Amino acid sequence: MPNKPNIVFILADDLGYADLSCYGRREYATPNIDRIAERGVRFTQAYANSAVCSATRLALITGRYQYRLPLGLEEPLAGKAHVGLPPEHPTLPSLLRAQGYATALIGKWHLGVLPSFGPLKSGYDRFWGIRSGAIDYFTHLNSRGAPDLWDGDRTVEQTGYLTDLLGDRAVEVVNNARGPFLLSLHFNAPHWPWVAHGDEGESERLRGGNLRHYDGGTMRTYARMVQAMDTQIGLVLQALDVTGQADNTIVVFTSDNGGERFSDTWPFSGVKTELLEGGLRVPAVMCWPAGLRAGTTCDQVMATMDWLPTLLDAAGAASDPAYPPDGIDLLPVLRGGAVSPRTLFWRYKNNEQAAMRDGDMKYLKIRDNTFLFDVVQDPRERANLKTRRAEEYNSMVEQWNTWNETMLPTIPDSFGEGFSAAQLADHIGM
Repeated sequence: MPNKPNIVFILADDLGYADLSCYGRREYATPNIDRIAERGVRFTQAYANSAVCSATRLALITGRYQYRLPLGLEEPLAGKAHVGLPPEHPTLPSLLRAQGYATALIGKWHLGVLPSFGPLKSGYDRFWGIRSGAIDYFTHLNSRGAPDLWDGDRTVEQTGYLTDLLGDRAVEVVNNARGPFLLSLHFNAPHWPWVAHGDEGESERLRGGNLRHYDGGTMRTYARMVQAMDTQIGLVLQALDVTGQADNTIVVFTSDNGGERFSDTWPFSGVKTELLEGGLRVPAVMCWPAGLRAGTTCDQVMATMDWLPTLLDAAGAASDPAYPPDGIDLLPVLRGGAVSPRTLFWRYKNNEQAAMRDGDMKYLKIRDNTFLFDVVQDPRERANLKTRRAEEYNSMVEQWNTWNETMLPTIPDSFGEGFSAAQLADHIGM
């Protein structure tokens, strides 16, 4: 293809597998995200690299298992100024920028704080958004009560609902594009705090308090948060159409991990912070009218780290040989090639979790309890086959241990987020 494709990579925060109407959500519609799937491909077996946010974002930007870097041991990064994405590490934006791409991050960073770390140090030409894990949608204060809305490396004050503000900036990037561009549009929706349009009163109630507010939120509020994000995505797609860039623009939409309190993870069990399928399986849709057939589904098992080699291939770029990706290039499959068996590994510090997907089978460990599931036939992970298929179970445990020895070891002072029985009533014994 003579012209390099533009890339718009849209990342939701804590969106469940079935939180889009094209994945089965019935309580509300997401027509604009569905339109991406209609124009291209819907993945049925997409995984996040982690069950929590900053670890997955590290895998996305590097194309590698997050456990290769100290930042990836934080689940998520919380209050450590000396930990972040090293500026010298090649990233998706830095590798594309070397190929002539303009690069912009609009939205959430969460890979380290100034002065040592930041989007402008890791390949992005422009940054407008938030640096921490979450901020209030109206006050734009983070969990510590500090302002956390940035234009480049300076804080800014801006009135408005954050999802709308991010959409506005993303449309500006599209409208002002000259030549190929990477737009990383990383929404914080539908991450807590649970506030939607018109909920300024709830925002004020939370000022100076806990943004997680276990005493707040409803299914209706959550639906309105997702719909607000879908509306802004529709405006970005419209801008691509109006400017004549849609045909040769790759648009990807996915989530950084599985869903949280109000999300729909059907048919899976488990939520964010858990290596059950509900904590790891994510929606993923992609379109590229000039390069991919429309209206298809893809059953290839894939993970967040696959996006880097896939998008580099589409752009005619290559990874840095000193930092080879652990992800694979999905383009051959998306262009009609055969689906191939895949082996993926996870670990998570909270509750001493471990997991491995090999073909249809999944090894899972939670504290001292271990399991073997056929997650194709048993997606809810109910029938433990580890005794009936002991040889296969033992082999997977051995493979996981061998893989784990190639990663950085877990460290005692790293953070590991999880839910307790006091926080969520369905987490008895946790």
